[in-house]
Amino acid sequence: MARVRYGARTEAEIAAARTASARLPDIWSTGVVAVWETDPDAVAAVLPPPLKPTARPLARVTISKVDLPGYPLGAGSFAVAAAHGDVDGWYPLVMPMTHERALIGGREVFGEPKKLGEVVVERAGPVVRAFLARHGIAFVEVRGAVSGELPLPDPVQKTDFYFKFLPAVDGSGFDADPVLVHCLRHEKVRRLERITGDVVLRESMYDPVADLPVRRLVEITIGEKTSDQRGEVVERVDARTLLPYVHQRYDDPAQVLDAPPEGSA
Repeated sequence: MARVRYGARTEAEIAAARTASARLPDIWSTGVVAVWETDPDAVAAVLPPPLKPTARPLARVTISKVDLPGYPLGAGSFAVAAAHGDVDGWYPLVMPMTHERALIGGREVFGEPKKLGEVVVERAGPVVRAFLARHGIAFVEVRGAVSGELPLPDPVQKTDFYFKFLPAVDGSGFDADPVLVHCLRHEKVRRLERITGDVVLRESMYDPVADLPVRRLVEITIGEKTSDQRGEVVERVDARTLLPYVHQRYDDPAQVLDAPPEGSA
């Protein structure tokens, strides 16, 4: 009988797959990163316990083109600064990806809030434009012009916080206790430039990043980076405290009833 590809793999095949995934070469990306100070009350409102705001209410968007061999990827992240105990890091609210393959590992293994979307980075000479879009709305756009080279930072470890959970089969709560994950990334940079420009946040009922306005722009950069990552489950989370935030992960139809923030254009 011919090999049935949905059939069980042998122990040797499983081990070979693990070995291959542990020896991936450096994968470089070209990305635009914008950081700004936003409304501290808005940052506090989006953080599920036990995460807490940091001393500075920062928001960050990362918009990247990833050089996967034969499989180019657009990858984005919109996050706010957060702390878990004495560990400072970032809590992503939405992570648009251009291919389903990029969603699987992140969502199922780490609990990343990944969604299919459009991720664009364009550069024509010094002029740069990058945006994240879903449902036909470019809900965050960074635009500007390169205004100079920046010194290369030393390799650094960065931490992202994720909540890994499975909604219950009966639609009420979770199938098991959710867990808080620290995702540790070791990042290297081989090129970094400053951008003089601005960040535009557009109203979207499904990606309401406009609730985290740009109060003071800290920096915009474009660079070439590579990183590896590993995750650690650091604690189990009270399901009752996380449940009010679960809609962040999905396109919740109830968000249709949400009005834009007061004073928005």
